[in-house]
Amino acid sequence: MARYIFITGGVVSSLGKGLMAASLAALLQARGFKVRIRKFDPYLNVDPGTMSPYQHGEVYVTDDGAETDLDLGHYERFTGVSARQSDNITSGRVYQDIIAKERRGDYLGATVQVIPHVTDEIKNFALDDDEGHDFILCEIGGTVGDIEGLPFIEAIRQIRNDLGRERTALVHVTLVPYISAAGELKTKPTQHSVRELTSLGVQPDMLLCRCEQPLPETERAKIALFCNVRKEAVIPALDAKSIYSVPLQYHREGLDAEILRHFQMDAPAPDLSRWEDIEDRHDNPEGEVTIGVVGKYIGLQDAYKSLNEALIHGGMANRVKVRVRWLDAELFEANDDELVARLEPLHGILVPGGFGERGSEGKIASVRFAKERGVPFFGICLGMQMACVEAARSAGHGTASSSEFGRGGEPVVGIITEWMSAEGLQKREAGGDLGGTMRLGSYDATLAKGSKISAIYGGSEVISERHRHRYEVNAKYSEAMARAGLVFSGMSPDGLLPEIVERPDHPWFVGVQFHPEYKSKPFEPHPLFAGFVAAALRQSRLV
Repeated sequence: MARYIFITGGVVSSLGKGLMAASLAALLQARGFKVRIRKFDPYLNVDPGTMSPYQHGEVYVTDDGAETDLDLGHYERFTGVSARQSDNITSGRVYQDIIAKERRGDYLGATVQVIPHVTDEIKNFALDDDEGHDFILCEIGGTVGDIEGLPFIEAIRQIRNDLGRERTALVHVTLVPYISAAGELKTKPTQHSVRELTSLGVQPDMLLCRCEQPLPETERAKIALFCNVRKEAVIPALDAKSIYSVPLQYHREGLDAEILRHFQMDAPAPDLSRWEDIEDRHDNPEGEVTIGVVGKYIGLQDAYKSLNEALIHGGMANRVKVRVRWLDAELFEANDDELVARLEPLHGILVPGGFGERGSEGKIASVRFAKERGVPFFGICLGMQMACVEAARSAGHGTASSSEFGRGGEPVVGIITEWMSAEGLQKREAGGDLGGTMRLGSYDATLAKGSKISAIYGGSEVISERHRHRYEVNAKYSEAMARAGLVFSGMSPDGLLPEIVERPDHPWFVGVQFHPEYKSKPFEPHPLFAGFVAAALRQSRLV
């Protein structure tokens, strides 16, 4: 029998509800419970797949090919439980499904309304597929009072009435700001936020109070009194040294113990040795490397959230601190002096995924620099494609480019319209809708025997990785690229789609069509990131 924990936020956004959900799930896991985390997003997009990274950060992709909120990346990284399409729902998807049912006549002539039709759809999503789980954690995006979030709060109210307090708990994440001029922590924003929530019929059971200063017992008691919760259920959440310290911090503050008390459950003390080791590796590195990420969305680091975390994991695997320098690819276009000045001090160069032509020539120039200087290079998705374009140009195809960038040039990289998946042949139209039309989710790749990539994967012959791309390297250029030293060392099982390229004569030069960062975890760093950081560490000793 699953128990449900609903997580809401108030006062301001970016308080860390997703991180709180992931940390609480990790703590419950450490006590032996089986958990699953879900995300309710109130926006009207069906999914974040067509949003600009500057609007919503990165798009996280699941094994089953869903484009989801980046918080699902936190969930996976902290619990190791693979997220599914059913773990993320948006208002857009709710309304899309309801309108489709209405058009089919499923409502038998009824007037379709927010209550009960929209709320029932949300409730069905929350309560579906809970067999075998002890806890289902559901995070509600946005802040209490947002107009688009009201149906989700109403659905929570109804679920609590349906299941009772013995199977539901509500944790409200709020802000206790420190006013430096007055030298005081202010509890009033929290009081107003809880009042807003209770006016909607939902009384929180616990409050997680984000604050920059320690929360005095007097203020804790004041919050409990005015917000109608136990003082022990007011959990301080101070800023942590890193996100990987948060589970241990929340345990020390009693978050998991209070959850179990609410549900009147007994459980053994948590085994937190995994998190203690992670914290030690993060906080006590034995060296340092500098990695340059040459991208186009560097103004918002959440655009590369999983990538940044995977680099940290690679550092943990090698017990070094990874310093990331975010470099705008456009700076390197037709400016060799700037390129050398920025790239020469680096121990490794990474060109990540992205869309569009902007900055592409700067990325190609970065690839060429890494190739010629022997600097470890890692290309992901578009980064691999730019490595292939650079190799084709070096082999005599001077106008090599991608059809994504327009009709000019030789399309070494072109749009993919057909591919094989577990469901059979997938087809897309070049001029079709953008949403959900890419090659998405997990696909196998066959690795060349004796290749560097096979060694990185521990001698594996077949791997499975997550994809998110609409364009593909044309395999007919393999011989030309090989003449320039770049070989295809990983292909789709049918041998048609290039998945991995490498330079056998280079210290570490790998490009992959997939996104390995999605599967990296602090307790299980992805071998590509562990290998890349190890190569950067060797490079640092040569500089």
